[in-house]
This record gives sequence, structure tokens and C-alpha cells, in this order.
Amino acid sequence: MSLNPSSEILRPHVEVQYAEELAALTALDDHPKPPNWKLSPWAVVTYLLGGKLDNGFEIEPKYIGQRRLMEIAVATLATDRALLLLGVPGTAKSWVSEHLTAAISGHSNLLIQGTAGTSEDAIRYSWNYARLIAEGPSAGALVPSPLLKGMQEGALVRVEELTRIPSDVQDTLITVLSEKVLPVPELATEVQATRGFNVIATANDRDKGVNELSSALRRRFNTVVLPLPTSVAEEVQIVHSRVEKTGRALQLPPTTAALEQISRLVTIFRELRSGVTENGKTKLKSPSGTLSTGEAISVLNSGLALAAYFGDGTLQAADLAAGLTGAVIKDPVQDRVVWLEYLETVVKERDGWKDLYRACREVVE
Repeated sequence: MSLNPSSEILRPHVEVQYAEELAALTALDDHPKPPNWKLSPWAVVTYLLGGKLDNGFEIEPKYIGQRRLMEIAVATLATDRALLLLGVPGTAKSWVSEHLTAAISGHSNLLIQGTAGTSEDAIRYSWNYARLIAEGPSAGALVPSPLLKGMQEGALVRVEELTRIPSDVQDTLITVLSEKVLPVPELATEVQATRGFNVIATANDRDKGVNELSSALRRRFNTVVLPLPTSVAEEVQIVHSRVEKTGRALQLPPTTAALEQISRLVTIFRELRSGVTENGKTKLKSPSGTLSTGEAISVLNSGLALAAYFGDGTLQAADLAAGLTGAVIKDPVQDRVVWLEYLETVVKERDGWKDLYRACREVVE
């Protein structure tokens, strides 16, 4: 239940955004379904990767990448193993996790957000202390966590940024994942998982503040590593698609993001994070940030907002330069050196990139 009565929701859950697609798949889905699944594994993969249904209805791709990775992820959730989506920031882990839960369970709101402050109560359950004092331990005083709700409903539960949760709190999941039981000793009882329950966790091992998973917990997960896009064209397609949707959600005035500008941005990010130019001829220093696809989407959204409100509605180099420079320069000393060197040795020398070079130099100086 949402506490926001307004219909002007900034970002509806994906099961709301893509309700028409999910309904179309449900109507045509005659493949076998695991217990309590809304769609069959075939339909879930079709929903993620897109395609044309037999009746001509078009399903929009949510993930652009290897089909086999999505098949492994979906097949894992049909077993008693939990799923761990692993990858560097910006590889669509959370995006895929949300769409998987929406397609399989019909909703994606059973979420535990991992932070350094996440406690065992957030994973297991907590108490309504007013009722606890008045009644003592009782079922009415117990406040279920998303994990406990998922076990009761037979639904998928998302755990975001699992490796940011302290290691001793992470291990709270071991009994749930292995025995499918959550003990409630205060009530001398336990909650047993209903068929359909499972966990999707996301994690990356290249960010700061990471807590290693214990070997016991790792064994409870099947790990699927989501890679960065393999080519410039693939990454441009992802950025272009996501930016179009975000612009509509934010209700920006009509703007145009030429594929040329998107291609420039993606090329810069790919070269800096790989440490070499696309043609392989020039080695480069890499900045401290990840420069992920997700960051490229954010830079482009920022540029489109500038173009919409302070420009002529067409994304120009100057609109791109501020967000681009901010994305690259995380460390004001080290990254500034890296960025200036890249501008002088690569951007300045590229045909047709002089406008971007001048705009970025203006910002960085």
C-alpha cells in the first residue's frame, strides 16, 4: 500500500509502468509455471529481453545483453537456490532484479536496502513497542520484515547491495536460504516459507565499503555476473532507451538527444574505464570512478535538462560538458589530471570533437 495518494508518482513500480506488457504475456502464456509464479520462465525471459508475441504485440527490451544470462537467472529462481546478481555499478543489477520480481511475483515492493546500518531486525522482524509493552510478545505486536512477508506470501524478495550489510548481519540469511525457515523464539514458533519464495540479491565488489560474503552464505546463492555492454553500439542503445523513458517520467520539455552526442559520451566513458582508446592505439590513465552505463544515463539526463530549460531544446556539447566533467572528476586532484590529459591527447585531436573539447576545457578551468 502506498502512503502517497497522488496520481503524480515520479517513478511508478515497474509492474505499473509495464502493466500492459505483463497482461499481454499472461494472456498468451501457456508454458509450465513454477508454483506461485505469475508468468512461466519462458514468458519472464521474453519480458526481459523483448520480442514480438504471436498476436503481434511488441514487448520492449528491459535488458540488452546475453540471453543465456537471463535464462540462468530465471531458472535459478525456480529452484531452491537464491540468486546473486554481481557486477560493477551501473550494469543494471537493480533494474533486472526489479523486473524479475515484477514478472514472477506480480509486484516488486518487497525490498531490503543494504547499508552499513542495516540491522538483523530489518532482515528478520521487529516489534511494535507500544503493543509489546501493553500485551507482551504476540503475533499482533510483531512487525514483519519484507523477507518474512515474502516467505508468508510465496513471493520474491529483493536485497539491494548485499555486500554493504555488515557480515554478521548478512549471515542472518543463512538459515532462511538453507532451511526456508525463520525462527521467532519470542513466540516459540517459526515461519516456514511458502512455495514461490526466493531471494534476489545484488552486489558489487569494486565499490568502497564492501563486506565480503562468508563462504557459507555464498554457497546459498547462484551467482550471475552482469557484464558491462560489449560494444559502443549496444551501450548507446541502452543509454538512448533509458534516457527517453526518464525524460517522459520527468516531463521535461521536448528535447532532442542526437545519437552523435550519446555516442561521444559512451565512447569517452568506455575509453577511460578501459584505459585505452577504441582503436587500441593510445593507452590512457583511468580515473577513480567507475564511469558506468548508469552514470552515462545520468550525465545525459542532466544535459537534456540544461538543453530544455536553458537552451534551444537540442543537446549541445556545452550541455554535456558540465555533467561529463563532474562524472569523471571524483578526486579533485588525481582525476583532474587524468581528465585534462585525455582532453588534450584524445578529444582535442578527434575530427568533429572541437566543440566538446572547448566546452569541457571551459568547465574544468
